[in-house]
Amino acid sequence: MTQFLHRDPISRRLEELISEREALAQFPSGELVAVIRDVGFSCDLCSRCCTRAFNGHVLLLDDDARWMIENEPAALEPAPVLDFCDQNGTLYAPAFTLRSVHDRAGSCWFLEKGRCRVYTNRPWVCRIYPYMLHREPDDDGSVDWRQVSGLDLHGSYHHPISLEDAKKIAADVIAFESAVLDHEIGFLEYTRDFFAQNGLQHSKKVYNSQVRRLSRGGTVAVRVFYRGKFEEYTVKGNVPRRK
Repeated sequence: MTQFLHRDPISRRLEELISEREALAQFPSGELVAVIRDVGFSCDLCSRCCTRAFNGHVLLLDDDARWMIENEPAALEPAPVLDFCDQNGTLYAPAFTLRSVHDRAGSCWFLEKGRCRVYTNRPWVCRIYPYMLHREPDDDGSVDWRQVSGLDLHGSYHHPISLEDAKKIAADVIAFESAVLDHEIGFLEYTRDFFAQNGLQHSKKVYNSQVRRLSRGGTVAVRVFYRGKFEEYTVKGNVPRRK
């Protein structure tokens, strides 16, 4: 394994995520349970959360991505957050995401007439929504735990949730957030070792050039971290193709 400088971008991000995972393990679950019962969220089928205009992209963990690959591979594309680029111009994505149909709202591939057509098999992140548990900066830049997404912007609120149900939801949210951190840490560790073994390094200059190429409809190579290794794609603008 090549020795990286202590503050190279991969090492910096690894330190942040490992710290986040340790903090998550110490978070008092009872606090999240109380938030869930106080918010009392109930889905009213508005479908706003199923659009990128409202929620950005969905990060798919491996089990969810595998179901999509086996049942509807056209629904997948590399996550648009491309963290690294090697000196040869290949970009690196930490996971897959659900494809957008590229309408004005960026609707999910599976959203039809305001309903999810794979609802019983929807991804984990969709099952726990709108609850979450990770640290984000607020409007003032102060970093703190965020536990609800889009409060008062969709769905309905203040419905009764039993203590038992709230505990189940909280446990699922914490398990999901922990799995996401494990996946992202795995991606960084694998990328670090892959770079070392293949004589690669992150190039900010080449990264900027390739992102501009994509924005202009050009074609780039993308490696997506999936099931402990990279899957190779070519991406032209917004149209990914598996190699």
